[in-house]
Parts: sequence; C-alpha cells; structure tokens
Amino acid sequence: MNSKQKKNLIRIIISAVLMIILKFMPVTGILRFALYLLPYLIIGYDILIKAGKGIINKQPFDECLLMAIATIGAIVLGLIDNGDYTEAIAVMLFYQIGEWFQSYAVGKSRKNITELMDICPDYANVKAENGQLEQVDPDDVEIGTIIVVQPGEKVPIDGIVRKGRSSLNTAALTGESVPRDIKEGEEVISGCINLNGLLEIETTKEFGDSTVSKVLELISDASSRKSKSENFITKFARVYTPTVVYSALALAFLPPIISLIMGIDPAPTKWIYRALTFLVISCPCALVVSIPLSFFAGIGGASKQGILVKGSNYLEILANTKTVVFDKTGTLTKGVFDVTAIHPHDFDEHELLHLAAHVERYSKHPIAESLKRAYEHEADECSVESIEEIAGRGVRAVVNGRVVCVGNAKMMEEAGATEGFKECSLTGTIIHVAVDGKYAGHIVISDVVKPHSKQAIHELKKQGVSETIMLTGDLKKVADKVSEELKLDKVYSDLLPQDKVEKVEELLSEKKNKDDVLAFVGDGINDAPVLSRADIGIAMGAMGSDAAIEAADVVLMDDDPLKIATAIAVSRKCLRIVKQNIYFAIGVKLICLLLGALGIANMWIAIFADVGVMIICVLNAIRCLMPVLHTHT
Repeated sequence: MNSKQKKNLIRIIISAVLMIILKFMPVTGILRFALYLLPYLIIGYDILIKAGKGIINKQPFDECLLMAIATIGAIVLGLIDNGDYTEAIAVMLFYQIGEWFQSYAVGKSRKNITELMDICPDYANVKAENGQLEQVDPDDVEIGTIIVVQPGEKVPIDGIVRKGRSSLNTAALTGESVPRDIKEGEEVISGCINLNGLLEIETTKEFGDSTVSKVLELISDASSRKSKSENFITKFARVYTPTVVYSALALAFLPPIISLIMGIDPAPTKWIYRALTFLVISCPCALVVSIPLSFFAGIGGASKQGILVKGSNYLEILANTKTVVFDKTGTLTKGVFDVTAIHPHDFDEHELLHLAAHVERYSKHPIAESLKRAYEHEADECSVESIEEIAGRGVRAVVNGRVVCVGNAKMMEEAGATEGFKECSLTGTIIHVAVDGKYAGHIVISDVVKPHSKQAIHELKKQGVSETIMLTGDLKKVADKVSEELKLDKVYSDLLPQDKVEKVEELLSEKKNKDDVLAFVGDGINDAPVLSRADIGIAMGAMGSDAAIEAADVVLMDDDPLKIATAIAVSRKCLRIVKQNIYFAIGVKLICLLLGALGIANMWIAIFADVGVMIICVLNAIRCLMPVLHTHT
C-alpha cells in the first residue's frame, strides 16, 4: 500500500467514525449542519475540487460532478427538510471506499509491471586497463566488450559467456522459478540475475537493442493500445453522463411543473430527492474503472507468466483465436541439431561417438557441434592428427593411430567401407563412420521437438482452437515426422519465406467467420513478414530474432510453445471478466434507475447501485491477475 492509499484510508476511517458519533449526538440547527460538514469535507474535498476544475475547463460531465451535485443537493434537502445529512456523507464515503478499492487493484496489477521494470540494470562492469572493474552506463558499452557480472548482479546486456559457470534467475523475464544453468559458449540475455558464479560475457548487442530494453519498450507501449471494449466504454461515458444529468434535471423540475399546472401538490422536495438519487445511481464508475482495469490486470498477469502482450487490443483479439499456424524450427522444435540415435556395426556405441566427436574436434559446423555436445569428454588426451576436410564428403583424421572417416555414403564408398553399410530409416542427417577402412556404424542427428510442444497442441485443442497448422522450409519427410508426432491438423513443407506469406494469405481468405482469428507463431527473421500479416503474431522472444519480436503482437519470453495456450487462456479469462462486469453493471443500474425514477429506490439503494457495483466489478477485475496454469506432462 503506497502513501496516497494510506492517506485516503485514514480519511475514510476518520470520516466514518465522525459520522457514527454525530448520529448519536443530540445537536440541532446550524451547529448540527456545521458538525456534519466536517466529515463531509474531510472525505469529499478532492471530489468537489475536481468537479470545480471540470466546470472551469468546460469538461464538467464526469463522475465527480455527479457526486458533487448529488451530495450537495442532499445537504440542501437536509437543511430545508429534516436536518439529516447522513446520506450526503454516506454517498461520498462509499464512493471514496470504491475509489480506494480501485486504487488498490491498480496498484496490485501495476506491481507486476514494476517488477518487470526492475530488470533494468543500473550499470555494467567493464575491465579497465589496470585489471580493475569499472562501473559504466550500459548505454556506453560497445558490441564485443567483455563485461563482468558478479553474483547477485543483473546481466546488463545480451552476450555470450566467455568465462565462468553460474545459475541465472530468469523469473522476471520468463516467469519460470527454476534457475537456468549457464556455461562457457552459451548465450545469455539481459535482465537475468546472476545467482552464484562469476561470469565474463562478450556483448553481442548494444544496450538499446538488448532484450531488457526491448521488454521495457513493449511494456511502456502496451497501455496506449486500447481494446474495442475500452473504446466503447470511453465513448459510452461521453454520451451517457450528460444524458443522465439532463434526465435528472428533467426529473427534478418537470413533474412539479406539470403537477402545478394540473392543480396538484407539486411536492418539489420529493422530486429533487428522486433526481439526486437518480444521479447517484447513474454514475458510470463501475464501467469506466473496471473495464480498463481488467485489461491492465490481464496484461500484468500475463507478463508475470513470461508473456508480453503489446496492448489490450491484442489481448482482446487473442481471445477469438480459432487457427494457430506454427513455424517449425525454433518454434515447435529446438532449432538445434542433437544426436538422436547411434547405430554401431560390430563396434561399441560409446567408442563410435567418441571417435566421431574427435574427428570433428576443430570444426564449427552445426553437425560437428552436435557430436561434441553429445560426447562431453571430446577434449580428452586422445591424439588427433592429419585432419582433412573433403568437400561434399566429410572429414578424415587419424585418432590414436587409427584412420577415422566421418561423412556421407560417398565417403564410405571411397574409404572402402561397404561391408555392413546400410542406410538408416530414421529421419534426420545420417553421419556414417569408418575406422581403418571398415564400416563402424552411423549416427543420426536431427532437430528435436521441444518438451512441451505436444502438450501445447493438446491444450490449444482443449481451448477450442479448430486448426493447428505447421509451415516449414524443411523437406516433406522431416515435416511429416514432426506433424505426426505432434498430431497437427495440416502441414506445408518446402516453403520459402514468401511462400509462407502466400499460404497465410490463403488461410485468411478461407476463414468461414470474419471474427475468427488466425495466429501465427514464429521466431526467425524470415518469419517477420508472416507475423505482421496474420491477425495476431506471436514471437518466441528469448532466442527469437529482433525482427520477429518487433513484428509480433505477443512475445513469449521463454520460447515455450505451451505459453501460446496460456496466452489465449489469459485473454479469454480477461474478456470473460470484462463482459461479466459490463452486463452486471449496466443491468443493476438500469433496474435501480427505474426504481429511483419511480421513487421506490432511496439514496442507500443508490449508493449500492454506484459504489457497491463498482467494488464488485473491481474485485472481479482483480481475478485477471491470477495465473493460468497448465500441468506439464
């Protein structure tokens, strides 16, 4: 609770206590009026000031003017009629209670955003010429600079670890509570907190282009993009407020005038009281406050789970997603080739991998990197000599005195290793190995499906997504294997970047319902045009390209495809709460307005119709902050 909230809470308590005490004090006349005026001004002075400023600035029609007219009118009636000022104070008191609840709810949802803002580093440690660490502004660090991140410090700029091992707390960015282990050669993103070891990182981006800067930019821009529901409420309030003010004036003066003309007792006090009650009931606070708050809380709740939504308009669109189109590499699959199978021939499986990794020891080719990752002790004391790379074939080297050939079928043929040679039925890149002219077996290297991809498709289906489609530039055989494993509805392979755009255009034109939304999920720079063209673009943020993140409307910070289902669930929950608040607020107000105009509803019912409904709607809106969880299987 901030200082302003504490101050307002104290005002509410003081005013309520004074009102209760005065209720039992036997005072009358001007003294009673003066004493009741004290709690009224304590609780309502700011509302009266805002109403006055609105009139001066020629923008009078808001809830402050309604509250001011209604409560001042109630006080005047108390002076004229029965000396009861309780209703005037109660209206202002309960209105302020509602405002306090709203302020608390906004503060709670803003806390999620503030926690993300806290990822911004204050400095970067750069090694000076004398070897000492020098703290500099992250904006002043150039690409290729070696920075040092000590335990407990934030990683200030994206880069690659050149020295050290540690664990990183990525919760602020990804929503994941489990620390991520990091070692030499691995990429780190800014905004993470270094938990233990000392890290030396070579920067790969300038601070302005780093992940932390992009995240903060996305957050700061999110509130400026309003949803259709918010725009509707804004337009509704502009028309609604002056309408009810004029209706209240008509209710106050027309019936007495007509009664007077007809020779009936005009009873002006009764009609003025009804008009004041009508004004209190009609105050649109519940809608004006709860709808933007729901979306704000929804964006805050999503960010807490590592999902950045660039605006409440995108949160609303996301709720209507019926078709999800995926890129393959880096989206549904890891985008990193790994050893997925080892098939030896008259040879030890471990030794086969060992020799292949040694032959590829000095290569930077992705296949070589995959072999070296699979055999962690590649840099042991084994002797590797006479390394020769043969174009279009593979690599040959002498390992511990044995000639080892690692490559394709043509290389095996040239090495004379044909006995026992056979092609593999598995999908992927097949690396054959020959030792001293004898076939030793083969190793399968392929892109691996992400752990939660299958569950992500299952969750999307559970949420009513009618079609899941994959677009990829890979060969049909590879694409079909992934599609079959994940149980996708359709797959299109052998596509160039421009083909993907054309395919999305085609899918958009085939939509049966114009309100149905097609979402595209991608991560590469070649996905940017498709992300922009889809109804809503979702980018993998942690390892995705800057172009993809820039073009997307939603960014998943930890590259987990399961978060797509989470994002849709968050948006649907948020929109469901928004609709509940709209129907409830308008429904209750219409009933109470009718009762107020007929004289059935008094000021206490009016207070419930205004403040009570607002508090209920605000508390309902806070539910948007609660996380939407899936059970990982």
